[in-house]
Amino acid sequence: MRRTVYNEDHEAFRETIRDFIANEVVPVYESWEEAGHPPRDFYRKLGELGVFGIEVPEEYGGAGETGFKYQAVIYEETARAGVTFGASGVHTGLVLPYLMEYASEEQKQRWLPGFVSGEIMTAIAMTEPGAGSDLAGIATTAKLSADGTHYVLNGAKTFITGGVLADLVLVVCRTAPYDPADRRAGLSILCVDTASEGYSVGRKLQKIGLRTSDTAELSFSDVKVPVENLLGEEGRAFSYLTHNLVQERLAIAVGAYASAAAAVQFAVQYVKDRKVFGKAVAEFQNTKFSLADCQAQVLAQQAMVDQALELYQNGELTVADAAAAKLFCTESASEVIDKCLQLHGGYGYILEYPIARLYTDNRVFRIYGGTSEVMRTIIAKSLGL
Repeated sequence: MRRTVYNEDHEAFRETIRDFIANEVVPVYESWEEAGHPPRDFYRKLGELGVFGIEVPEEYGGAGETGFKYQAVIYEETARAGVTFGASGVHTGLVLPYLMEYASEEQKQRWLPGFVSGEIMTAIAMTEPGAGSDLAGIATTAKLSADGTHYVLNGAKTFITGGVLADLVLVVCRTAPYDPADRRAGLSILCVDTASEGYSVGRKLQKIGLRTSDTAELSFSDVKVPVENLLGEEGRAFSYLTHNLVQERLAIAVGAYASAAAAVQFAVQYVKDRKVFGKAVAEFQNTKFSLADCQAQVLAQQAMVDQALELYQNGELTVADAAAAKLFCTESASEVIDKCLQLHGGYGYILEYPIARLYTDNRVFRIYGGTSEVMRTIIAKSLGL
């Protein structure tokens, strides 16, 4: 099906990203998997390429583009090659919207030039051992000092993508006592310099997928955070988090669709080349029917993603729309990728084949950014249920 969501500039950017992946990522990707993340210098290369500054205004060193379509192109091209850009998606897809929307002018001047160049890598720390989808259960605290110059941060976070290499972490914490009558109140976001005394990175978590994206446990022991590093207003974090979840869920939907589309292409190539019982696997009716079903699902995902991208570009993508896109694309992608792996036979279970990486990488799409069960709850509420 012909796509109209991208223009000539997007397609030119696609070619640049495709060449960059072929030259700078694919040849060394195995070593990234072994290390658990790309080398730090890789992020500087992305900065030089302009990847981090696409949506950053020109006065801070960026290109000043709006919308999410350039990031969507990156998701499609990395999936097409069976690779990822490490934790860079969190840097641009999750953290940047918070900085653009809520940072003061002084904070933007202080952080965005380094953000764009890749000299400052970022992460966001929401999840805790006892608080995942239920963000109102966050227990990490930050108390204002007696002289009012800094906060004293204490607590722990887990499942923090980019947490190992990050230079600046947006930490969601309680700056007011927990109130059972209003569990969402009292949450704030502090931008924490990872070189601060009392800040420590715990275990680098070993995941079944996304093995080039460093994920860590973080802990804070009397970390002093200057009041100048408060993002937005004190006590408003819950509304900030809700606002930015729309883009986060759109990004996950795009990533799931891109993975499913790539899986079909990997499977088509494999079944044409692989021979069993004297003929190509592609010649069996079961293969043709299975891939036909997969392609139909991919086209449905593509239609939903493209509409969501247009709605987001126009500021019209609702919370329920984003939830529906994430739910449908992630659940459907899981079915497609599983079928495509099956067509690879035993080789589909071997990590040197891209389909195996897609299979394990894709599984988290139904968990982070809000589980599928949470998405169903949101959609049901939009129906008045």
